[in-house]
Amino acid sequence: MNESDIQDFWNRNPCGDWQVGGLEQRRGDYEAFFTDYDKFRYTKEAHILRCLDNIDFEGKQVLEIGLGQGADSEQIVKRGALWSGLDLTAESVARVQTRFSLRQLPYQSIKRGSILQAPFEDNSFDIVFSHGVLHHVPDILSAQREIHRILKPDGELIVMLYAKWSLNYLISISIVRRLGLLALYLMNPESNSIYGQHVANARAMGLFRYLDMDNFIHRNTDGPLNPYAKVYDLQEVEKDFPDFKIIRSYKQFMHAPPLPVQRLPLEQALGWHLWVHMLPIKSDSV
Repeated sequence: MNESDIQDFWNRNPCGDWQVGGLEQRRGDYEAFFTDYDKFRYTKEAHILRCLDNIDFEGKQVLEIGLGQGADSEQIVKRGALWSGLDLTAESVARVQTRFSLRQLPYQSIKRGSILQAPFEDNSFDIVFSHGVLHHVPDILSAQREIHRILKPDGELIVMLYAKWSLNYLISISIVRRLGLLALYLMNPESNSIYGQHVANARAMGLFRYLDMDNFIHRNTDGPLNPYAKVYDLQEVEKDFPDFKIIRSYKQFMHAPPLPVQRLPLEQALGWHLWVHMLPIKSDSV
């Protein structure tokens, strides 16, 4: 897996685009698209706004890594941040620039680039924030070193990562969806559907190789063509972010399709979104 594959996938499939019908279908009506997208996002994942409310962004130099449609970016700016954004894809950068222009939002910079070689000076930011992005970075050790470099010594890294100890990973992906694919493999659904793409993947790769969890996890987080994803527990966070120490963590979002679990009060134990707050370890002790 290399970064260019990941860049190409997300450039062609901007995060969340298909869930609200796609920007291309709006005939250039960015404002309507952003309005519909934000409503969808914060209705389905209302916890995001609550989590952002609990972060002190006011007057802080903030870098957001991975921008999607810019919904969280806008919310962070509205909470007083001196915001900068970094994304690997030209498509996301263009969309977020359009959002900020339409809504007259202030910002420091929006850059296209890789977190493996972040285009920022040392000690630039009070907060580095990344929601649902760093678990798509295979070379996470290099990424976290760059974050450590650009974060101020007294700064904070706040990330959302997919949770290993979650109902989605342990039951839905590991058991239900794999059994479902076995049945679909025999039924041969339409190839242009999500299910059909999974079957096509399995036929191309070999069924049991495709069902191996080292591969299957990639294809069951952000669509059957997603090239890379990883799930985390706190031990894995400590391993992949050795230049940081964890100060706080919590889980959010009961999500395990196709299981109807949204109303189960089990987020803290089995939620899909693992939020982790970390402080940089001083350079002389790393």
